[in-house]
Amino acid sequence: MVERAPYLTTRLQGFGATIFAEMSALAVRTGAINLGQGFPDTDGPPEVLQAAVDAIGGGRNQYPPGIGIPELRHAVSNHQKRFYDLSYDPDSEVLITAGATEAIASALISLCEVGDEVVCFEPYYDSYAAGIAMAGAVRRPVLLRGPKSSYVPEELEAAIGPRTRLILLNSPHNPTGKVYSRAELEHVAELAIRHDLLVVTDEVYEHIVYEGEHIPLATLPGMRERTVTISSGGKTFSTTGWKIGWVCATPELVTAVRTSKQFLTYVSGGPFQYAIAEGLNLGDDYFRSLAGGLRERRDRLSAGLADAGFDVWNSAGTYFVTTHLAPMGETDGVAFCWSLPERCGVVAVPSVVFYDSKDVGRPLVRFACCKRPEVIAEAAGRLATLRASG
Repeated sequence: MVERAPYLTTRLQGFGATIFAEMSALAVRTGAINLGQGFPDTDGPPEVLQAAVDAIGGGRNQYPPGIGIPELRHAVSNHQKRFYDLSYDPDSEVLITAGATEAIASALISLCEVGDEVVCFEPYYDSYAAGIAMAGAVRRPVLLRGPKSSYVPEELEAAIGPRTRLILLNSPHNPTGKVYSRAELEHVAELAIRHDLLVVTDEVYEHIVYEGEHIPLATLPGMRERTVTISSGGKTFSTTGWKIGWVCATPELVTAVRTSKQFLTYVSGGPFQYAIAEGLNLGDDYFRSLAGGLRERRDRLSAGLADAGFDVWNSAGTYFVTTHLAPMGETDGVAFCWSLPERCGVVAVPSVVFYDSKDVGRPLVRFACCKRPEVIAEAAGRLATLRASG
């Protein structure tokens, strides 16, 4: 039985400290290599960092406009057109947020009535469950199965009922690294149109794709007007601490999301907004090199994990690689992750925290590949000792 937290509202009972905070604290306490939390250990492009310095030195330190500075809104609009041929008016269809996490929470709070249902795919990033709970809505998870993280179409269709308000979709997908195919996205779109549903898409890893292609759901016929597209600069420019995200949607949907967003943070990161605008205007070479460099690190980490005895699932995108513990003779990812620093000096995250289907998630462990090559190499060497020690 889970102990209730005193004073905490019923909606948020069970949402304590995140696993990422716990595992990062464990890494600090033990001196282990942190392959748990998904943040890079290098800074972003020099011109992006310098733009932030220049903005601070230039007095850009007070409240920016509530919808975000014009420079960033125009840069987001141009980015969507440049990469996906999606046209958004920067003054009425783009909203700057405190990272994608706030954008998702604001969308859920603004768009869901109490008791509405949100269909999402599990495993899911943990903030989704908290955002749905804060909105007073109910989550209806659809399981992504096996190493290919495939879903059963009939299960998605069965999850949609008379109280369904929206579908929450994350591609490229954290934690599995799945990149949804065009056929899968077309199926989601067909269901959204048939049942008159909204779709909120989390696309923060849009430029970190190793195999396949990132296809924004809003590009499919009939979907632009019912899709709230969310992304951020943190992953693309290795500036996760800046927390600069955005929403692209119709004026009516942006107005709805802004209504709750303005009472959460109002605004954030004024100088960093100028810097992310600079980043979005970088040349194509930067965006190609981002995925290329991370692909090499994914491959090195995956090979090291396989050598150590893990069953390694292919990651087609994101910062992450999922492993199954069965070949290691282990069944409990939580116990395994808490013991891993002592056993070999590495920290990972148990994937069960991303699942409602606990039996499915229990033997899975997620590792982050967004670290320097030499760190990945050192971690792979340490993990190899697991096999040597039996």
